[in-house]
Amino acid sequence: MLIGISITSYLIASVLFILSLGGLRNQETARSGNYYGMIGMAIAILVTVLNPNVEAYGLLIVALLMGGFIGAILARRVKMTGMPELVAILHSFVGLAAILVGYNNFIEPNALTGSELIVHNVEVFLGILIGAVTFSGSLVAFGKLSGRVSGKPVLLPARHWLNLAIGLICLGLGYWFVAAGSSQEAMGALVTMTVLALIFGIHMVLMIGGADMPVVVSMLNSYSGWAAATTGFMLSNNLLIVTGALVGSSGAILSYIMCEAMNRDFLSVIAGGFGTDTGSPSTEKSSEVKGEVTAVTAQEVADLLTSSRRVIVVPGYGMAVAHAQHTVFEIANTLRGRKIDVRFAIHPVAGRMPGHMNVLLAEAKVPYGLVFEMDEINEDFDKTDVVIVIGANDIVNPSALEDPSSPIAGMPVLEVWKAKTVIVSKRGMATGYAGVDNPLFYKENTRMLFGDAKKMMDEVLKALV
Repeated sequence: MLIGISITSYLIASVLFILSLGGLRNQETARSGNYYGMIGMAIAILVTVLNPNVEAYGLLIVALLMGGFIGAILARRVKMTGMPELVAILHSFVGLAAILVGYNNFIEPNALTGSELIVHNVEVFLGILIGAVTFSGSLVAFGKLSGRVSGKPVLLPARHWLNLAIGLICLGLGYWFVAAGSSQEAMGALVTMTVLALIFGIHMVLMIGGADMPVVVSMLNSYSGWAAATTGFMLSNNLLIVTGALVGSSGAILSYIMCEAMNRDFLSVIAGGFGTDTGSPSTEKSSEVKGEVTAVTAQEVADLLTSSRRVIVVPGYGMAVAHAQHTVFEIANTLRGRKIDVRFAIHPVAGRMPGHMNVLLAEAKVPYGLVFEMDEINEDFDKTDVVIVIGANDIVNPSALEDPSSPIAGMPVLEVWKAKTVIVSKRGMATGYAGVDNPLFYKENTRMLFGDAKKMMDEVLKALV
């Protein structure tokens, strides 16, 4: 009876998780998608806790209370700008869980023999391997996204050979581990593989430059899903297998989509992409001044906006850091009240994680109908009077299309320079996360509004009203 209830409940939870992913496809249904996921997870936890095989309820209740308390604190305290590193650190927890479950499954006595033991050991080995790479890689990603680790890629001379060597050694250790069965020799192979996998995860993310970090977050999300799926196989938990497969496959698809949006090959990202420290040019050439910039005041920006018919706002990570999104939406509402067409343009990799700017605008209550993706709005810039770029840099860099020698050459960007006037709100002339100088700042139709984005947008709003 209990087994039947458990299977049915897991099936319902799986359907809810699928509905959750479906709801997250667009902004209009994202809220309901989150609700589906929350309900599905609540069912999954409840059914698992009530499983007749669970005995240590004291420890379980303590763990649930601790996890719930920490989660509630993080939900209240972590700002929107801190979401990318929070996601990265949560991925590391999934990897660590896969490692611990794998070792527990190997150490725990079992009566398996023959092919069943081989399958069990393969599950354990793969679970720990994927978990270790996810764990260490996510920790490095957390460090990069939070500024604790340099965003500059660490490119060792023989990095590809090092990765290949680690991969081949792990493959050999896998064969050794499965062949050794449950002996002490197998434990030695498992521990050695774990250390190598941890090193590989660290090295893999260290090689990846700052500009590719949104792809890395998506990629690690996929890894955490596969780690969860292998954990499900080890625990014979069908829901964990389904959930892990959903996360793993959706993360892989998202990574592919983002690579396409950046005109990047997935393998080239893993092999070490472009990017240096924020604000630090990658080469001497990138720091050369290519012309003179024209600075404007908030009042001049307000005058340009009020004399326009069509305005497009391009948000970037700088807007998130300055917490200027609410003021920007007030400006948009003021202009719309004067019958001026105002829209928002989102680049697929704007910010530090997939969908970062979309979530930021949703938090500011920007109507979904005003938010357009790059492919939907790029053709409209030449018909736009004023474009306001707030805290964005690499995603509006014309050298991606005009300079074949640029590190970001070929990357699709928002072609804001085609508008009649471009207003760029920045603190200074520092380069973006890719460390590449931006010729947009020196174009004749560009005006630079220097200063903190929140402060300057407040001044623009004051001048408008």
